[in-house]
Amino acid sequence: MDKDTRNAIERATQRIRRLLQEDFAEQLDAVFDVRLDGRVADEGGQHLTGRQLLLRDRIVAAIEHKRRAGMKQADAVRDYVRDAAFTTLNRFAALKMLEPRGLVQECISRGENSIGFVEFCGLSPALKTADGAGYRLYIQSIFDELSTEVKVLFDRRDPASALWPKKANFDEILEILNGEDLKTVWEEDETIGWIYQFFNSGEERRKMRDESAAPRNSRELAIRNQFFTPSYVVQFLTDNTLGRIWYRMHGGRTSLSKTCAYMVKTSEGTLEPFNWAKKDPRDLRILDPACGSGHFLLYCFALLLLIYEEAWNDETSPVSTATGRTLRQDYATLDALAMAAPGLILQHNLHGVDIDPRCAQIAQLALWMRAHRAFKDAKISRGERPIIRRANIVIAEPMPGDPKVVEDFSATLRPAMVANLFNDIVSEMRLAGEMGSLLPIERTLARSIDRAHIAFNEEQSRTDKFLPGLAPMKRQGEFDLSGISNSEFFAKVEENIFSALKTFVSDAVNGKGTRRRLFADDAEQGIAFVELAGRKFDVVLMNPPFGDGSLGAKRDFESHYPRTKNDLYAAFVERGVQLLSPHGMLGAITSRTGFFLSTFQKWREEILLREAPPVVFADLGFGVLDSAMVEVAAYCLQKVPE
Repeated sequence: MDKDTRNAIERATQRIRRLLQEDFAEQLDAVFDVRLDGRVADEGGQHLTGRQLLLRDRIVAAIEHKRRAGMKQADAVRDYVRDAAFTTLNRFAALKMLEPRGLVQECISRGENSIGFVEFCGLSPALKTADGAGYRLYIQSIFDELSTEVKVLFDRRDPASALWPKKANFDEILEILNGEDLKTVWEEDETIGWIYQFFNSGEERRKMRDESAAPRNSRELAIRNQFFTPSYVVQFLTDNTLGRIWYRMHGGRTSLSKTCAYMVKTSEGTLEPFNWAKKDPRDLRILDPACGSGHFLLYCFALLLLIYEEAWNDETSPVSTATGRTLRQDYATLDALAMAAPGLILQHNLHGVDIDPRCAQIAQLALWMRAHRAFKDAKISRGERPIIRRANIVIAEPMPGDPKVVEDFSATLRPAMVANLFNDIVSEMRLAGEMGSLLPIERTLARSIDRAHIAFNEEQSRTDKFLPGLAPMKRQGEFDLSGISNSEFFAKVEENIFSALKTFVSDAVNGKGTRRRLFADDAEQGIAFVELAGRKFDVVLMNPPFGDGSLGAKRDFESHYPRTKNDLYAAFVERGVQLLSPHGMLGAITSRTGFFLSTFQKWREEILLREAPPVVFADLGFGVLDSAMVEVAAYCLQKVPE
């Protein structure tokens, strides 16, 4: 995508952001009695309808949720407005991208004259109204349909969905999105990523840096480091990690040898010799620990489609640890594999973490669209395609900050050791938003998990000593955790907590529904983050943040990363190496300073040379990351087994 096209996306994004934020701020003040300075009326005014009162409850609950997570009241209100504006823009942009892909009928490209709405009105002509209410109902019905697969973006129960732009603003937004200068962008997969980057302006980043040398909170940390990774860098790093691993597993007999154009080989056109046992593709794990809009994961998806097909055709391909069977045993034909592969890739292979909740919307939408592109390429019609619901994109953020809600939920967990472990997780996640993937929660929680496992075994042992028929009855919701490893133990506990969360939300009464649902969403993300941090990955790919860490996590950051505390990117490389399997590979684009400044000597000597020596290195210099004035290098490391 050339510079002029990116500039057009930036102008459109900023115009729509201003329209939505001004509109939503005015609605909060004039309709819902919520002021931008943080003042929130105790109750909604008498002018509100019953539906508006329900919407106000959701808005106020979301603002209170942000406040309890550590924001000042005024900041919480402004952040809610940003969330609502970002979500609304993403939804309309998503529809523009889904239209040419045949995933929705034409719905916004010609406004109320779009084919979909014309047909919709054919069923009920009264929906064609001057105030646009019928058109809004139509668009929202599309959101509801899409939310069955892309819930994180289209779920209208999300408090960020409570507001809708006024008709004049909505019409102007559609005019911008349908403008001639954006005509070519909607078929490009990366467009939604550029919208994500351009939502926060360069002026906003500069103002943050002028006010504080280091990020003051997780939001500033995220915004300061939103730099879209160019496609050639993504390909270079992925070709020389994932592509390289598969090449070695198959002794060079793979189509990836030609597909991976950036794979660095010897002058003889081969790779250095290496004994690498084959794996079933479902056992390959890839992580982007600062995933942003998911650019690395999208390219990995393309390579994995080829990898799955090659493994199916390989008679010596091993069985999967997930099923105990080979791909060919699980899928009798290539057509059956083509039907299953997109879902398998999202379920088993691709994982992403980010501190910005907005990334979950963007990355999951991008991966969902990429899965449907694979179906289309395989000539699988829309009606035949399996539903794609899962994408392993995890938000690293503090778990619920309302002690009363945490206490109420903990009281529902059985046995008691599960409640104790959950409370420990809530405590340990307090800095997740400031540290993201750098939070070594699998280490800090190891003792808690071990303690909970021991407590269960001791309780089980006491129960076993009762005479037959006299042992205490198991309470509903209790389960057997005996005779398993600590990792299996945590997996069982995770299932138990997720089940309890669903019950906790469904049992909400008297206006507690939104508070409990926000709590449950955060809790699910927290548990998923713990589970992900306990895994090992074959490939770690990243364009990590650089510079100083967040002031709020300075002491913990320096404690966990004494060798690399001078720059975030060095710590991310150290952490990435920790998360690799033996012989796993890490690809990163970072500032090049670590390769020659004396302050990075320990990073070079103890991590790069001792733990994960470089395999390929490219010194790229200035002008690679769109607006970052930093000289960068792209390199791939391979972990040495301990």
